[in-house]
Amino acid sequence: MAERSTAAVDVADNSGDQSLTAQADQSTADGVAQNRERDTDIDEAQGSGGTDGPEKASPTELHSGHKLARRYRLEECVTRLDGFSSWRAVDEKLRRAVGVHILPADHARARSVLAAARSSALLGDPRFVQVLDAVEEDDLVYVVHEWLPDATEMTALLAAGPLEPYDAYQMVSQIASAMAAAHREGLAHLRLNPNAVLRTSSGQWRIRGLAVNAALRGISSDTPQRTDTEAIGALLYAALTQRWPYENDAHGLSGLPKDIGLIAPDQVRAGVHRGLSELSMRALANDGATASRHESACTTPEELVKAIGEMPRIRPPEPAYTAPPEYQRTTYQQGTYGRPAPHLGVTQPVPPPPAPLQSRTGKALKWAVSALLIAALGLGSWQLAEVLMDNGNKSDDTNKTQTTDGNDKNGDKNAPVKLLKIQDAQEYAVEGSLQAPDDVKNTYDNDSSTYWRTKKYNAGPKLAPYKPGVGIVYELNSPQTISTAAIKLKYAGNHTTIHLYATDSLTPSTSVDGMTEIGTATTDGGSLTVKASKKLKSQYVLLWITDVPMAPQDGYSGAGFKQGITDVTFKG
Repeated sequence: MAERSTAAVDVADNSGDQSLTAQADQSTADGVAQNRERDTDIDEAQGSGGTDGPEKASPTELHSGHKLARRYRLEECVTRLDGFSSWRAVDEKLRRAVGVHILPADHARARSVLAAARSSALLGDPRFVQVLDAVEEDDLVYVVHEWLPDATEMTALLAAGPLEPYDAYQMVSQIASAMAAAHREGLAHLRLNPNAVLRTSSGQWRIRGLAVNAALRGISSDTPQRTDTEAIGALLYAALTQRWPYENDAHGLSGLPKDIGLIAPDQVRAGVHRGLSELSMRALANDGATASRHESACTTPEELVKAIGEMPRIRPPEPAYTAPPEYQRTTYQQGTYGRPAPHLGVTQPVPPPPAPLQSRTGKALKWAVSALLIAALGLGSWQLAEVLMDNGNKSDDTNKTQTTDGNDKNGDKNAPVKLLKIQDAQEYAVEGSLQAPDDVKNTYDNDSSTYWRTKKYNAGPKLAPYKPGVGIVYELNSPQTISTAAIKLKYAGNHTTIHLYATDSLTPSTSVDGMTEIGTATTDGGSLTVKASKKLKSQYVLLWITDVPMAPQDGYSGAGFKQGITDVTFKG
């Protein structure tokens, strides 16, 4: 996940004074407008109004492809602000994506950034995005940190709506306990906001930028524990209401109505969990007031962890389950047709069995029935033996005919193959932007002149670590057992590798690692056939490209590693 710069200001609380978070943000010397959220990839430092001379140090000119320590190759600048820049990069030694903060060695904050990064690295708590390296070299100071491709910013989660009570409870529990551990080691965040909180695909919450984000912007606080506790309260408030608990809009969230002050989450939105609502009010700066006016305010992460522990635990929602209708037994099925059904709890008498045949007539009848059964059994056995012998003679004749016919390849006959209809398709990306989502339909329109294409990549054939792969999910008209997939490619060359996976929908709920592979194939030519290595029935099939060849310049991009698909057909 790209680390974005956010110079948003948390605004005044209901008392009219500015919040601790707002005061911390205003202590920055970034020199950019403090009244709006910043989350951009462009250079916003140009024309900044900073006044301190050392703060205007010109950053070293960096560009995509530049290498640090002959190891970290810069790929994309995600933030450039007030003399420092943040990049997505590739660690060529370990072949993995990383994030890098870079600023000139003579920058006024260079020493404090190095110190903050090294202190954060020593913490080693997996709940924080880890600092991997902090170096001063060639007139540059740079900090290398983890890059989490499977994680989602809380900002993006809240854009879709407020969190469920269980998710909000997990978020505040994990964030509060992580910050309590950091403060025990003397570390503070001071920039804890929805951009700094991530949820991984496994449901774990992680914090990025511990100490470093504040050092990059020159932020400090006389009450760091109170500042971080208030920030956690603001995160919980936003998670419950999808609103920012101050008057001004920030982090893509609308602020509270002006002139009404700070009101409890359960008064902003119906259905909010009462305990979590009160907890957020206890953490937010509100002159010690709380939603219920009976509980004391939480001023440190430790106090917040204790308050969470005293709450009744919130359970995850039960999976939706519809019970099948109860089987209705009729009196006719129970053999009591024409008689009233027995009352529950009353033991019904069992009728005695009929008396055995004891007379001479009865004995004669039994012997006659036995003789008939024996005769029928003997006749049936004789007829069965005759049928089996006839079949055996026919089988011998057939075998003789097959032996003398050298052109008959018995055993090589395959079951009839049918063409499977593609009903819909959608591009799939694990991380980063999509390739050409509007062109997906060109891969099954029976027109070889149209195609879907990938973007151009500077290194290859393997797309990793830029991307684990790119691909398209196809929806068949019903669950089918796939035997082969015939794929026509736009470019030939060394080399293209394609995998087929069975998945659960056009927007898979699991990562590629969690899907079942149907088959894989590699080619240097202009077409490729993937044969199923196992029989799987699925309505949704992911075509996943992990390797692409070097291709010439075309109307969309220059020469580089790329591929296009003109036609895809599935057979079952």
